[in-house]
Amino acid sequence: MSISKTNISPYVIGTMRLGKWGSNLSTKEYEKFIESCLELNLIDFDHADIYGDYTTESEFGNVLKYRSDLRQKLRIITKCGIKMNTDNRPDHKIKSYDLSKRHIKNSVEASLNNLHTEHIDLLLLHRPDYLMDPSEIAEAFTELKREGKVGEFGVSNFSVSQFDLLNSFTPLVTNQIEISISQRKAFDDGALVQCLKLGIIPTAWSPLGGGLLFRESKDASTKRIQQTLVALGKKYNLTADQVLYVWLKKHPAGIIPVLGTSKISRVKAASNALNVTLSHEEWYMLLEAAVGEEIP
Repeated sequence: MSISKTNISPYVIGTMRLGKWGSNLSTKEYEKFIESCLELNLIDFDHADIYGDYTTESEFGNVLKYRSDLRQKLRIITKCGIKMNTDNRPDHKIKSYDLSKRHIKNSVEASLNNLHTEHIDLLLLHRPDYLMDPSEIAEAFTELKREGKVGEFGVSNFSVSQFDLLNSFTPLVTNQIEISISQRKAFDDGALVQCLKLGIIPTAWSPLGGGLLFRESKDASTKRIQQTLVALGKKYNLTADQVLYVWLKKHPAGIIPVLGTSKISRVKAASNALNVTLSHEEWYMLLEAAVGEEIP
């Protein structure tokens, strides 16, 4: 299966909080969660080798090991390039980035083994490496594609110039970046313009701003955003998180939020908001609330 602008799910299911770094789901709970997402036609699952201190891929893979039928129903995204200093990687003396051909290929082999699969649908480079050689990365990607181990390639947290550079050596299909009403850099730094120009799918991590908008706060911007979310929520019968997803999906670049929840009720709520569209003015109402003044 291929990840493309025509068939990617309206939301990507993030796995970072399913295991050690969050809900500590059991194998049966992973299985139930996966099946429930598939029932909603949300088939893209976003991993990274480092999640759960290098354990979450294996936990997810334990389901696919005895439920091989599920593998044909879902698509696996995973990331590599960050070397974490953790007990599970004692040879990593410090946190660093490594996008060498050797590290990329070794990481893919480890992910294939952890996930009990013969191929990864989409591989992302998790963070830019100051020492990255685009020609070497392109060689790694070409070999992985030829070997049938990876279907498509993308990046995460790359700047516009970094994306342009690597994309000139090897085709990329997405840049996964932080985008939310609280983190609006991508609207101004050219990242979303680049996606529109190239027909690239932007995926958004932390689309709800890390949950800070759902807590009491003395911050003036947060309070204004919260008040606007309540007003729009009442009009459209939506919860605050649903409004935030609708706000992101209004953008013509086709932003795909990465859902960071382990609660299927919240995944369903996100799906239930897909038929709602804000007006242009309502979109700017939320932006104005975040900025704190009339848009110049």
